[in-house]
Formats: sequence, structure tokens, C-alpha cells
Amino acid sequence: MSKEIVKKLINFIKDSPTCFHAVKNMKNILKSENFIELLEGQTWKLEKGKNYFVTRNNSSIIAFKIGEDIKNYSFNIVASHTDSPTFKLKENAEISVDNKYIKLNTEGYGGMIVSSWFDKPLSLAGRVFINRPDGIFSTLVKIDKDLLLIPSLAIHISKDMKASTDNKQIDLLPLISQTSKDDGKNLVNKILALELNIDPDDIISRDIFLYNRTPGTIWGANEEFFSCPQIDNLECAFTSLLGFINGYNSKSIDVYASFDNEEVGSETKQGALSTFLFDVLNRINENLSYSKEDYYKAISSSFMISADNAHSFHPNHKELTDDTNYAYMNGGIVIKSHAGQKYTSDGQSISVFKKICKDENIPLQFFSNRSDKIGGSTHG
Repeated sequence: MSKEIVKKLINFIKDSPTCFHAVKNMKNILKSENFIELLEGQTWKLEKGKNYFVTRNNSSIIAFKIGEDIKNYSFNIVASHTDSPTFKLKENAEISVDNKYIKLNTEGYGGMIVSSWFDKPLSLAGRVFINRPDGIFSTLVKIDKDLLLIPSLAIHISKDMKASTDNKQIDLLPLISQTSKDDGKNLVNKILALELNIDPDDIISRDIFLYNRTPGTIWGANEEFFSCPQIDNLECAFTSLLGFINGYNSKSIDVYASFDNEEVGSETKQGALSTFLFDVLNRINENLSYSKEDYYKAISSSFMISADNAHSFHPNHKELTDDTNYAYMNGGIVIKSHAGQKYTSDGQSISVFKKICKDENIPLQFFSNRSDKIGGSTHG
């Protein structure tokens, strides 16, 4: 990945503290490229040679480009996810401690390394639902200041404790204030309302998350590495979006999909296991006056790339990698495979992808888990 693209990625992530912000920024990028927005609740009128996108829950997005010469067409799909591990605020979030501190009641979202959240500048972001006489409206919010911190225990107190004992209900609750005249009652809504310039009582509901304010950075003796929060999976979501926009096939329908809730199993109305992709592909087929038989024929010849991050060879823990299938940073794109189908690459799909990379001189690597280790998986 070029340094220029890395800088754009870091800026994209900075502006995308939640999945809702990420989708909004994706929409803006697509609109700047003349993609037409569709709504699931309205009638679609699609045309060959034009580009479209649709969202669900404002946290998942599917964009597609209809080739001008499609007849016996197929779908070429790249899929990623918009969500990242974090902490979500509970409805009644404020907890008063000895009338001296206010901390927030949260619950963990997704698979995270909890130690990475300690002693970092954090803040709040998400969406707020506002009650108005003519209905309920939602808006995005991002508190752009160092607002919270999850304090770790002093080493003298915790030296007999193991990191594995970190408890999300005890050790991972963020500190937000020292004192409050009303014991912190409604403190979060007051902060959100101040940011949005509304009355706290107008907030009827919210989906608010913590986000890490540590800025992304390019580092290394030769600036060969970069670090940034949320690269799983906004790195793939952003870069595959750029590839999707720049690619074109006049005889196919190219599809970009980025789903919410991969981190918790994808089983939501907007997750990869929902009807979202199925509904969109069906509507495209029917809207272009193709038959159901044409749809099944298109699906049978289609191809999907699941774009998610891979594990790199760890310089301090060589023993945790497979003997022959491991990947190095900056060593090229990684194909992940797993006999138990946590990753679904097989000989057929690998051969197609290897040929694409070979034809374009793209370096390629392979990753498998050690056979005695349980690896991760990806969107459903």
C-alpha cells in the first residue's frame, strides 16, 4: 500500500469513529463519484451503465456498477465490514462512586485485546435519536475531545493479578468526571445535547460507543509500518472501496458490500447473514427485467472476495505461527484458508485469485492457523 493511500486511510478512520460515521463517509465518497443513492423503501428504476448504492440501518452499505453490455451476466463482489471492537454505553450509563467520581457503565463489543484500552484518551461517538413534534429524527455525533479514560491499577496493587482477569464490568469502565452536583445523573445526554445544540430532554434514544483518540501514525526506520485504531476492518473497507470505484467490467455487475456486526456474529438485520445482499442482488436482477432463472444463472457464475485483515508473523512469537503458511508485513495480499471453513477459500477460488494477482504482478502470501490453535473467522 502506498504511503499516499495510507495517509488517506488514516484520515478516513479518524473521521469514522463508529460504523455509522464510516458508512456516511463511504456515501460521500460514492456520491462524489456520481453514484446514485437508492432507498430500500422506495421503487428502484435502474439503468445499464449507471452506478448506485443503498444502505441499511445506516451501518451497512452496498454499492454496485451495472455494466453497459450485460447479457449473461455475473456478480463480482467484494465484501468487508464496517464495525470494530469497542465499548457501547448502556442506557443508564452514569455510575457515581463515593460521590467523588463518575464512571460510565459500558459493555464490550467484539473481540478485543482489552489491555489496549487502558490509559488511552477516549471519547464518545455514535448516533442520537431526537424527539420532535413531527417525528423522531437521528443524527450523528462525535465528541472531538479527550473525554474519558479507563485507568489501569498501579503495578504495586496489581502485581499479583493477571491480565486475563480483567473484568469488563469492573476493570474496563471509563472515568468521565470527578464530581457532579447531581451525582452525574443524565451527564451523557447533557454532553451530547451540548454538542448537538439541543435540549437534553429531546434525546429519546442513542447508540453511543467509546472510540480511541490515539491518532494513526506511519512509523519505522524507513516508515514501512503504520498503526491505527479500527484497521480491523476499516482498512479493508476503505481500500476495497477505492478498488471497486476504479475498476470496471462492462459485461458484469460489480458489487461492493460492507456489513455491520461482523464482530458479534453477523446475525442482525444489517449483518452479512441478513437478507441485505440477497435482497439487493434480487432487486437488481428483477429491475433490469431478467427472470428468476437468469438470477440463478448469474449467481452460479459469480465470484466474491471476502476482504478482512490477516494475522502477520509476530517477531516475538514465531512459535505461534504455522510452520509453512504465514504472512509478513508488506509481503503482499494474504489468502487465508481453513479446513473447518472459518475461512472459505478453496482450490477453485484460490486459483482464480492467484491468476488475477499473477497477471497484475501483485505479491501474494498464504495464511493458515497452527493446527492446534483456534483462529478467528470473518463476516458470515
